[in-house]
Amino acid sequence: MYKVFFNQKPIFLITELVPQTNEIPVFFIKFSSPEGIVKALKVKKIKSLYLYHPSEDKLWMHFLKYFPVVEAAGGLVRNQNQGLLFIYRNNKWDLPKGRIEKNESVKLAAIREVEEETGVDGLEIIRPLINTLHIFSRNGKYKLKKTFWFEMKTSSQKDLIPQTKEGIEQAVWISELEIPEKFENAYENIKLVYQNL
Repeated sequence: MYKVFFNQKPIFLITELVPQTNEIPVFFIKFSSPEGIVKALKVKKIKSLYLYHPSEDKLWMHFLKYFPVVEAAGGLVRNQNQGLLFIYRNNKWDLPKGRIEKNESVKLAAIREVEEETGVDGLEIIRPLINTLHIFSRNGKYKLKKTFWFEMKTSSQKDLIPQTKEGIEQAVWISELEIPEKFENAYENIKLVYQNL
């Protein structure tokens, strides 16, 4: 089962039917549309939905036809004081990430994007974490963002500089003790990344 987020609500891609409820409908993906899926998720009482096809390959084929993939990379960075690097953008706490450029490796993209969005330097990748999926709208079209996440570290003492032209209002080091407070206003994908540390 795969989990994709849209506006904090999960979409589960399944190959075995499950019972549906008023709050969690089941859509046969072959007979659905991207507009119908998004419209359902915008209904307040719907908490999540299932997209079903008995074949995993066909399930993904339909899903990726509806929501073309944009690949991104980012990092969960720790400094020498065990602080974790967070950004504040679009009224939510987030982790630095961005689109992978043509012919760029995933690891280099992750480092470049974290540096550009926060001003941090001296980054070193420790290990890959997880990949997350969420649907977003760009120029009136819905797309699927697949983000490759890495655990990183730095010994940099540089002042952080939020990339304001990307809408980032703050770039800050936070302690583990502050995580629960920040997660009250953070994207669900970010919580998954942190849980995989």
